[in-house]
Amino acid sequence: MQQRTVLVVLFDGVQSLDVTGPVEVFTGANQAPHAPFRYAVRTASLDGGPVRTSSGLTVVPDAALGDCAPPHTLIVPGGEGTRRPEPSLVDWLRGHAGSATRLVSVCTGALLLAEAGLLDGHRVTTHWSVCDQLARSYPEVEVDPEPIFVRDGSLATSAGVTAGIDLALALVEEDLGRRTALTIARHLVVFLRRPGNQSQFSAQLAAQSARREPLRDVQQYITDHPDGDLSVEALAGLARLSPRQFARAFRAETGTTPGRYVDRVRLEHARRLLEDTGHGIEEVSRACGYGTPEAMRRAFVKTLGTAPAEYRRRFHVPAR
Repeated sequence: MQQRTVLVVLFDGVQSLDVTGPVEVFTGANQAPHAPFRYAVRTASLDGGPVRTSSGLTVVPDAALGDCAPPHTLIVPGGEGTRRPEPSLVDWLRGHAGSATRLVSVCTGALLLAEAGLLDGHRVTTHWSVCDQLARSYPEVEVDPEPIFVRDGSLATSAGVTAGIDLALALVEEDLGRRTALTIARHLVVFLRRPGNQSQFSAQLAAQSARREPLRDVQQYITDHPDGDLSVEALAGLARLSPRQFARAFRAETGTTPGRYVDRVRLEHARRLLEDTGHGIEEVSRACGYGTPEAMRRAFVKTLGTAPAEYRRRFHVPAR
């Protein structure tokens, strides 16, 4: 049986889930019947010694980096240890990472690759909290703060923590097909539905919760009634404020406008219906407050770069 080596780089201060998430995905793929190859998953630190993760766990690697042959897929995870990287680790990446067939970073692992000069001229992403830092410190790197992962040729970068699982599933799907990736996702109880260009934030995460109870109630009303009248005037009435007062207060307390918040909630609801149900496009558009399929199509193309029908084709999972 042929093998593809997946090598995960370890260092003190690494984020444990950045390591274990992709490892579980690639290892799980080895259970697939009739696969043309197996993944040989290994971990390695600079000297082969144990490392302490940012959460305090101790991880014992399989080998020293200097003893490892060039892998098919090299994964560089993130964590606090990327903020003040070990110079010898950066030197190893600079000298050896280019030999991998596929180079992957998870979360702030992109900082290590950037320091090694491996991201220059590439479009990448990383955890939202360090996107500005990455862009400022490495102006030759094109940083996109929105997607949960980005593919640029043989380079793949992902946003924070669980996005590394999304990216690993996408790579397995590319290698072994959707059925195998879906089986792994179900086993891990995660979604095989988040496209790489999905935003790092849901509406509820992107906008902070309002401090005042009437505005929090409005946020919950929007989530519960995406097909309702969600105009500023209607929402202001619920909050017992004038439209002008409401719009100003909502933005001040949530960091976004009412209209943008509504747009995000409706898009998320539409995505879930397309992923999880067999409802027709017209029915989904009405249920999400778009009114017409064309209005929903415009929203999908603008935000996700794909039409609703194509989104369903790619991400709908039929009931078992």
